[in-house]
Amino acid sequence: MPSLTAKIQDVFNEPACEKNRSKDAKARKSGCSKPLIPGAAAGGCAFDGAKIVLQPITDVAHLIHAPLACEGNSWDNRGSASSGPMLWRTSFTTDLTELDVVMGQGERKLFKAIREINEAYAPPAIFVYSTCVTALIGDDIEAVCKRASEKFGLPVVPVNAPGFVGSKNLGNKLAGETLLDHVIGTVEPDDVGSYDINILGEFNLSGEFWLVKPLLDRLGIRVRACIPGDARYRDVACAHRAKASMLVCSTALINLAREMKERWDIPFFEGSFYGITDTSEALRQIAKLLVAKGANPEILKRTEALIEEEEAIAWKKLAAYRPRLQGKRVLLNTGGVKSWSVVHALMEIGIEIVGTSVKKSTVEDKERIKQALKDENHMFESMAPRELYTMLADHKADIMLSGGRTQFIALKAKTPWLDINQERHHPYAGYEGMVELVRQIDLAIHNPIWRQVREPAPWEYQPGVEEELPSTQGGPETVHAKKKSAPQLLASASAEESL
Repeated sequence: MPSLTAKIQDVFNEPACEKNRSKDAKARKSGCSKPLIPGAAAGGCAFDGAKIVLQPITDVAHLIHAPLACEGNSWDNRGSASSGPMLWRTSFTTDLTELDVVMGQGERKLFKAIREINEAYAPPAIFVYSTCVTALIGDDIEAVCKRASEKFGLPVVPVNAPGFVGSKNLGNKLAGETLLDHVIGTVEPDDVGSYDINILGEFNLSGEFWLVKPLLDRLGIRVRACIPGDARYRDVACAHRAKASMLVCSTALINLAREMKERWDIPFFEGSFYGITDTSEALRQIAKLLVAKGANPEILKRTEALIEEEEAIAWKKLAAYRPRLQGKRVLLNTGGVKSWSVVHALMEIGIEIVGTSVKKSTVEDKERIKQALKDENHMFESMAPRELYTMLADHKADIMLSGGRTQFIALKAKTPWLDINQERHHPYAGYEGMVELVRQIDLAIHNPIWRQVREPAPWEYQPGVEEELPSTQGGPETVHAKKKSAPQLLASASAEESL
C-alpha cells in the first residue's frame, strides 16, 4: 500500500507537531517517525482512532469492511451526542467470514453492502473503513468506493486506516487526512458570512458543546462545522469557507487545522472550554481572529460584556462550593487538553492538584501545566496501577479524576472517583459545565459511603487499640476500637441464643 505508507510518513512529518517545530528544514525531513514494534497499537489501534474522529458525523452511514468483531468492539465507544440524525448509531459491517476471505469475495461483498445501505437509508454519504483483515488480503476499498460513488451518485469515502499501521492517535490524524482528501471543499455554501468559524477536535461528549454553542449564538457567531461533534456531512464539506478555527484537541487534529490554514487561509488557535478563565479566553480569541479576518470590531465589546455577565453568574453559583472544597486534593489521571485545562478550572476554586498525567499532551500543554502548578514534580507521563493505588491508599489525594480504566484502582483504595474522560455522563464544558464539574466533585467527596467503607470490619477490631482513619472533612480522626473481638462476638451470640 504505497499510498497509505506515504500518507503515514506525511502525518509523522507534521510541521506543526511539537517535535518538529524546533527542527531546521533538513532535520524536519526525517520527521518523528519510528519503526512499529509489537504492541504499538495497545490501548487503541489506528482503525479505532479513525472511527472515533469520523463516527460523530451523525447523518453519515459508517460501514466497517471487516469481520464482525471490528465493528462490535468499536461501536458506541464514545459518549458523543447528536441533536438530530441517529444514523451514525446504526451499526454497518460487511461481516467477512473465512470463506469470503479464502474465496476472494471481500470487494464484491463490500459493493453489495454499499448498495443496500443506499437503497435502505439514502444517506448523504457513506464512509467505508479498511481494517487489518481486509488490508492484509489486499481488498482495494478505494477502487470499490470510487465505482460505487459513480454508480449510486453519492459520496462514498474510503477511510484507509487499518489497525496494524499504528496507534489510535495516528488513526485520528489519518481520519483528518481523509476529510481533507475527500470531504472538505467538495460543497460550496451559498450563505458565507463574516462570523463563521470551525471548531476542530470537539467531540460533544455528553452534549458538552451544547453548553458552549448558545454563547456563540448570542455573539452572532455561527459554527460552520464542529468536527466531529454533532456534525453533518454538508457542514463538514463546507468547512473551507469558515473565517477562523478553534482547535480543541491538538494531538488529534493538528494536521487538519494546519492544512486548512495553508489551503484556505483559515487561521486557528488552540483553546479550551474547560473552566471559567479558559472559556472566557477562548471566546476572546475567536472574536479577535474574526476581526482580523474582516468582521466588525464591535464584536470585541459584545464579547467582553457577555464574559462579564456569564462569569458573574458562574462565580455566584460556585461560591456555595468553595468552603466545602477549599484545600481538597485532586489527582488527575487523564491527558491531552484536559491535562491543563481541568487543572486551571479546579485551581480557580481553591482545589489543590497533587498530580496530573501529561500522557498525549503536547509541549504547549506541558508548559501551561508548569505555569499553573509551579512544580514539575506534579506532572507524570504515566503511573503504574500499583503506584496509583499506593498514592490513593496513603490518602495523598481526596479524589481521583480519570477514565473508566482506572476507576477500580480508586475504588479498591476506598477513594472517591469521578469520570473525566469520554465515558462520562455529565457535560463539563463552558460556564455551566464548570459548575456541574464542581458539583459532581463535591457529591463524590462528601458521599457518606466513603466513611462507611473505610471503617474496619468487626473482626478487624482489637480491644483497647486506637486507629486513625481518614476523615471526609479534612484531617484524620481517631476511632476507639470499642467493639468486641471475634471470640467475644461468638460468646455474646451464644448468650443471646440461650435467652
